Amino acid sequence: MRIEISHINKQFDGYKAIDDLSLNIEDGKIFGLLGPNGAGKTTLIRMLNQITMPDSGTISFDGKTISRSCTDRIGYLPEERGLYKKMKIGEQAVYLAQLKGLTKKDAETRLKQWFRKFEIESWWNKKVEELSKGMQQKVQFIVTVVHEPQLLIFDEPFSGFDPINAELLKNEIIELNRKGTTTILSTHNMASVEELCDDIVLINHGKNILNGSVHDIKHRFKENIFETIVKSDSEITPDANFFDIISQETNKFGETAMVIKKNDNVTVNEMIAGIMRKGEITSFKEKLPSMNEIFIREIK
Repeated sequence: MRIEISHINKQFDGYKAIDDLSLNIEDGKIFGLLGPNGAGKTTLIRMLNQITMPDSGTISFDGKTISRSCTDRIGYLPEERGLYKKMKIGEQAVYLAQLKGLTKKDAETRLKQWFRKFEIESWWNKKVEELSKGMQQKVQFIVTVVHEPQLLIFDEPFSGFDPINAELLKNEIIELNRKGTTTILSTHNMASVEELCDDIVLINHGKNILNGSVHDIKHRFKENIFETIVKSDSEITPDANFFDIISQETNKFGETAMVIKKNDNVTVNEMIAGIMRKGEITSFKEKLPSMNEIFIREIK
C-alpha cells in the first residue's frame, strides 16, 4: 500500500499538532515515524486510522482518498494496549478478528496457527489479567496481523518485551514485510530503526524536518570520520596532509586502533596511502553517525 500525505494540518484548541505536513510512504517499505514526545506522531497515526481527520490537506492510499472502507486493510498496534482483562484470550481474539472482516471460522483457524507459531496454545482459555504485560502484547500483536492487512502501524511495539521476545517480533515484522506488507514503525528505539527501517521521517512541532532512506540520511550527515587498525613498529602521529587523529590506543602486539578525521582536500584513497606509509592497515571502515546522533542533532 502506497501512502501519500499532502499538506495536512490539525489543530486542537488552538494548538497546531500537525503543521502543513507532506510525505510519501512507498509500497512494501518499513517506514520509521520518528520524533520527540509531542511532535505529532500520535495525531498522524490517528488520522491514518481515521480516528480523527485533518482540518485541511489530503491523505490517500494507493492513489485514492482515505475512507472508512480502508480500515479493514489496516492493522494497528497502539502503544497503550486495549485488551479486556476479564475476557478469555481466545474468545477475545476471535471477536477482534471478526471486527476486521474475518468469519468466526477463519478467525479461529488463523489465530490457532499464530498461537502455535508463538507457542502460546495453552493461553487460549486464560483471561488477559493472568498474563504479564509482555505476554498480553504478544496476543495483541497476533490480533493486529491476523487479518493480513496491507498496512501495519506499530506504536512502540517492543515496549515491555525481553530481548528474546523483542527479537521474535522483529523477525515477524521482517517476514510480513517480505510478503509485501507496508509497515509504519513509530518508536524512540533508534537501534530498531537502523535494524528494520528502509525510510524514515523525523517530525517536530508537527512539521517534517527530515526524511529519506536511512542509508542516504546517514551518509548525508557523515563527517569524514574513519576507524582503522594499523600495525607499526613506531608511534603513529597525525599527518597534516591527510588526516588528524581523534583517538588512538596501541596494544602489546604493536597494533594501533585509531579514530581519524580525513582532511577535506584529499580523497579516501589518498588518505589510505598516507596511512600505509606509517604501517600495515589491518582494518579500515568509515564511521557513520547513528540515527540516535542524527535525531538529537536535528531536534536540538
